[in-house]
Amino acid sequence: MTFLTAKNSGNCSLLTTGLRQKEKNPRFWREQAQETLRRALSLQELNTNVAKNVILFLGDGMGVPTVTAARILKGQLSNNNGEETVLEMDRFPFVALSKTYNTNAQVPDSAGTATAYLCGVKANEGTLGVSAAVTRSQCNTTAGNEVTSILKWAKAAGKSVGIVTTTRVNHATPSAAYAHSADRDWYSDNEMPPEAIQQGCKDIAHQLFENIPDIEVIMGGGRKYMFPKNTSDVEYPNEEKFRGTRLDGRNLIEAWRKTKPKDKNAFYVWNRTELMKLDLNKVDYLMGLFEPIDLVYELNRNNETDPSLTEMVEVALKILQKNPLGFFLLVEGGRIDHGHHEGKAKQALHEAVEMDRAIGRADIMTSSEDTLTVVTADHSHVFTFGGYTPRGNPIFGLAPMQSDVDKKPFTSILYGNGPGYRVIDGERENVSTVNFTDANYQAQSAVPMRMETHGGEDVAIFAKGPMAHLLHGVHEQNYIPHVMAYAACIGENTGHCRSGAPTRSPSGLLAATPMFFSLALLRLLF
Repeated sequence: MTFLTAKNSGNCSLLTTGLRQKEKNPRFWREQAQETLRRALSLQELNTNVAKNVILFLGDGMGVPTVTAARILKGQLSNNNGEETVLEMDRFPFVALSKTYNTNAQVPDSAGTATAYLCGVKANEGTLGVSAAVTRSQCNTTAGNEVTSILKWAKAAGKSVGIVTTTRVNHATPSAAYAHSADRDWYSDNEMPPEAIQQGCKDIAHQLFENIPDIEVIMGGGRKYMFPKNTSDVEYPNEEKFRGTRLDGRNLIEAWRKTKPKDKNAFYVWNRTELMKLDLNKVDYLMGLFEPIDLVYELNRNNETDPSLTEMVEVALKILQKNPLGFFLLVEGGRIDHGHHEGKAKQALHEAVEMDRAIGRADIMTSSEDTLTVVTADHSHVFTFGGYTPRGNPIFGLAPMQSDVDKKPFTSILYGNGPGYRVIDGERENVSTVNFTDANYQAQSAVPMRMETHGGEDVAIFAKGPMAHLLHGVHEQNYIPHVMAYAACIGENTGHCRSGAPTRSPSGLLAATPMFFSLALLRLLF
């Protein structure tokens, strides 16, 4: 069977004739550049308001090649070329680069990086919410080396806080917001070595409810880590792999409910139907655990039973916005990373497009006048696309030529290593004999590995809103939460905040704000 849908798949190269004609005229490009220049000049009037609200969108594994490929995919999903498409994050006026290394790793993992961009300090690979003095898997190195996160700083300032993820809620990224763990894999006490339990360390799921018990919104996966061992899952009662894992016999959902004040309304839901039925005006606390482990990929999602990331973000914002003091929301597109690890570029890129859709929804629901929004990644992957493809080439399609060595076609998308390595009869697999457009197709890789690895290059930071201009160059990753806290006047660095200093309101009139920036300070910054 041959699946050679080569080059442009009969989509007229996805090129719009009108656009093609415009692009032949130099005026098209000059006018486009002049409009971009006008927008850039307008940014000289800096937004130095207080960030009442802060939203951090974290695309796990969303390196720059992934951003570019997702942009093309987004456009092609609307029958456009793709290259000229604008992602929601592309609209953000300030862009920087983040250096992602861990204190003991040139190519990082998601736990050490999460500690950096949430807690403001770099840490060792595999550790969460602790300093680099902690050695992975060694519980007895933890005590006294815990570090707190911007989520906790926001809560201490009276703001509402939320976590939304497409992974389990006790996975690396969300965990750094509330946990202090010598090992990212200690999801429940079932995954911990006996000596760690004896030394007093707590599993991550336990810490979710103990360390910061009043998190207003928690949504993602991870149900099985909340229930006693062998408890049948509500959605998959006959699946042994989805049964409860806890050795301590605790039902953490019930424990969570009991910690809530009697005059507050706390709701636990496990499917989209229950979520959408909620009267959010009457919700004070919400926990939504929609899968036993991670949420299903967006391409595989059941639209009736599983909420999208965009839907979860909308629900979270409606709840958090009720607090007049503002909020901090962490949103993770976590399965971008999983798609890449499995060599399934189509799954990874659709996850990235869905996160961009969620960014757009948040933009509609908030204002840049009082909301700082930051979009970044924890690390990259050894994912790439190339091969001199023509304009409008399907992002999951073939390069326009064959290899000049083995005389076989190849896809534009490739991995440096991973499970897509295929040798048949001593030669590279001929991709024309497989369906390389399938959602679960594993793109070819140069080195065989069961799981593809992270990449070590810098990742992008996109920012808009109050003090977004402080993200402006090449930064250490741990700089990010310090900027967010500075903008929101939370945490330790609040000496610049003063009641009654003037700023501009959305209407252009002077309004009161607790932040004051002197001309001297601005001169130091620029």
